Amino acid sequence: MEELNVLDNSPKTEEERPLRRPDWLKIQLRTGPNFTELKDLLRGNTLHTVCEEARCPNIYECWENRTATFMILGDICTRACGFCAVKTGLPSELDLQEPERVADSAEIMKLRHAVVTSVARDDLKDHGASVFADTVRAIRNRMPLCTVEVLPSDMGGQYEALKVLLDAEPDIFNHNIETVRRLTPRVRAKATYDRTLEVLRFAKEYKPQIPTKSSLMLGHGETWEEIIQVMDDLRAVDVDIMTMGQYLQPTKKHLPVKKYWTPEEFATLKEEALKRGFKHVESGPLVRSSYHAHEQAQSADQKFKENA
Repeated sequence: MEELNVLDNSPKTEEERPLRRPDWLKIQLRTGPNFTELKDLLRGNTLHTVCEEARCPNIYECWENRTATFMILGDICTRACGFCAVKTGLPSELDLQEPERVADSAEIMKLRHAVVTSVARDDLKDHGASVFADTVRAIRNRMPLCTVEVLPSDMGGQYEALKVLLDAEPDIFNHNIETVRRLTPRVRAKATYDRTLEVLRFAKEYKPQIPTKSSLMLGHGETWEEIIQVMDDLRAVDVDIMTMGQYLQPTKKHLPVKKYWTPEEFATLKEEALKRGFKHVESGPLVRSSYHAHEQAQSADQKFKENA
C-alpha cells in the first residue's frame, strides 16, 4: 500500500505559491481625536464592533467620521463561504435585547452613520429580519440624526422576510454580490448570483426611495469583462451604490488570492461604473463595503433629491 504523506513539503509551483502582498496594501496608522475617543468609550463599556473584530483596514478613517459596523444575530454563521473567516455551525438562540444594546452602543459612540450586518441565519423562519428591523428602529429612536444602513444575507430570497426589514425604512439597503457569476459557486456558500440580483431588484421595487448598494471583491480570478458584466447586471436592477475592493485571504484555509488588482485598475473600474449610472462608487484596494459609508448615504440622498 502506498504511504500517505500528511505534510507535503515539496517545492510549490508558481501557480500554487502564495502571491506576495504588494506595497499599496500596507496600512498606515492614522489616529485622531474621534478615533481615540471611540476606542476609550468601547473599552469603558465593554462594547464590540465588526470594525475591530474583523481588523478592518479602514477603522481609523471610519471612526474619525463617526461610522461603525455592528454584527447582530450572534457570531456563528449557517453558511461557510470560501472567503469569510466567521465561524460556521449551529447558532445559539436569539438575543431579543440585542437591538437595544446596539442602539446603546451607537448612542455612546455618537455615531453619524451606523451599519448593521449579521451572520446568515438560515435556521430562522424569517432569517433574522425582525431583529434587523427592531435594531434599525432602536437606533432611530435614540439617534434620529444617525443614518442607518443594513447589510443582510439574501434571507433565502423570501420576500416576506425582506418586507419586514425594508418596512423599518433603513437609509441604505446593502446586499453584496461579492464576485462574478462564474466564480459564485466556489466563493459563496448557498448563495446564488441570480438570487442576489433578485433581492436587490425586489428591494428597489418595494421601497424605491431607499438607495440600494452592492459590493464586489476582486482577486478570485475574475476577468475584466466579467467585472463589467457585474456592473451591468447591478444597474439592470437599479442598484444605486457600488463598492469594489481587493480580496485578502484571512487564513490558509480560505480561498487563495489569484491576483492583486492595482490602484490604477481600481480607478479605471470606478470610471466604468460611474459611466453606467451608479449614483456613488467607491473603488480601491482597501475599500470595503462600509468604506466612506456616511458619504455614500449623503451622496445617494442628494442624487435622489436632484432627480425628484
